[in-house]
Amino acid sequence: MNKSIRLVAASIYLFFGLLVVMLTFIQVINGPEYRDDERNPRLLAARAGRERGPIVARDGRLIAESVEVSSQTAAFERSYPFGSLFSHPVGYATFLFAERGLESERSSDLSSSRNLTFSGMIDEILGRDTDGQGLRLTLSPELQDAARTGLGDQPGAVVAIEPSTGEVLAMYSSPTYDPNRLVAGDTEYGDAINREPSKPLLDRTRAELYPPGSAFKVITTAAALESGTANARTLFEDVPELVLPGSTSTISNFNGGLCNGGEPVTLEVAFARSCNTVFGQLGLDVDEDDLIDMAQAFGFNQDLGLDMELIESQIPTDFSGNRAGLAQSAIGERDVRATPVQMAVVAAAVANGGISMQPYLVAETFERDLTVIQATQPAIRERAIGPGTAAALKDLMIKTVTQGTGRSAAIEGAEVGGKTGTAQGPGGNPDLWFIGFATRAERSIAVAAVVEDGGLIGADATGGAVAAPIARDVMAAWLAG
Repeated sequence: MNKSIRLVAASIYLFFGLLVVMLTFIQVINGPEYRDDERNPRLLAARAGRERGPIVARDGRLIAESVEVSSQTAAFERSYPFGSLFSHPVGYATFLFAERGLESERSSDLSSSRNLTFSGMIDEILGRDTDGQGLRLTLSPELQDAARTGLGDQPGAVVAIEPSTGEVLAMYSSPTYDPNRLVAGDTEYGDAINREPSKPLLDRTRAELYPPGSAFKVITTAAALESGTANARTLFEDVPELVLPGSTSTISNFNGGLCNGGEPVTLEVAFARSCNTVFGQLGLDVDEDDLIDMAQAFGFNQDLGLDMELIESQIPTDFSGNRAGLAQSAIGERDVRATPVQMAVVAAAVANGGISMQPYLVAETFERDLTVIQATQPAIRERAIGPGTAAALKDLMIKTVTQGTGRSAAIEGAEVGGKTGTAQGPGGNPDLWFIGFATRAERSIAVAAVVEDGGLIGADATGGAVAAPIARDVMAAWLAG
């Protein structure tokens, strides 16, 4: 009998011991995660009772502010004076629809939800300042508006970067949505944009991967120049179709034609005219490790360090003897995928002499009295290419705008370089790219623009015809000061 009682008692002790361990794990280990989860109703209610800090553009204009309201659910609610213009990078903060974008990722700063911790509660008890902090962004309203106007109703994205600092000047995704309607609790609108096939809630600048097509030839050329495989004067055979080794697959030029009338073509001319057969061959000539390493130096398969969540761009790390796949990857097809942020970083590195700066959106955090708490300092992400390679590549990109497929990106009185791209998209029609840079006086800008599914033109659209003018207008807006 005593033995049975001891066994039952031991079982009870063990049960309670396990229960204590589990509760400790939930409250101590996972507690902060549950506390900060944007779906936590207590967190949302606590934040709704506090005045969140403002978010302002690079010039100080208000992008998001808190206004006092008489409501059962909130003492304050957010207002977005620019409507949908900044909706993807900034996002929204609402009681009904939770949070998104920087409103979510920097919520602890904006709402001072650090006050929900023990030390924060002590601050409140002692009467210390518990106001949320403000954020000043690097984004320009003028450039956002230029991107919006250029894209119009076409699905796509535009990202612009200051090459020497990494400041993100524009980050616009289309289609978009109105955060003010979500703040107002418009559930019909919220349900509609969630169901909409065009995915207006999707931030295409940083959360969508596209085949970069010929825009990736910037990286293939960099690998060839840096490794000494080729230079601007290297001659290639001009053929309308390249049969890929070990495969029945082929690579063809745009419209299936010749690039140079059948005469040998230099890398310089092939780059400006975007000759697929030449770059397929160049991909076979360059050591596969050199191509992979170069793509990774520019940021593929890497964390770019952006101060928002960003999916990594992709290139295979081992072609395992698949020469056909290597050639197709060299022209930005096959399994190569990139975000618009990534391709803007590529263009910025070339414009900055081969030095890739870490991109960032938040310039500084500040107190309500405008005292700066923390300012972001520009940081070198990596030297992607040497200065000689950067100079040669920059020259090739300038000639693409003055003599090649990028003519629509030209800006009077400015030095403009770029590379167009027309990549096979998942919808059948091509995704259209332009990446490039522009400089006038002391101002410089790098940009990436992509338009999905042929834009308004469809199957016959090209990056030069559709994406380049969008990029041009964004760059011109910055150069105008």
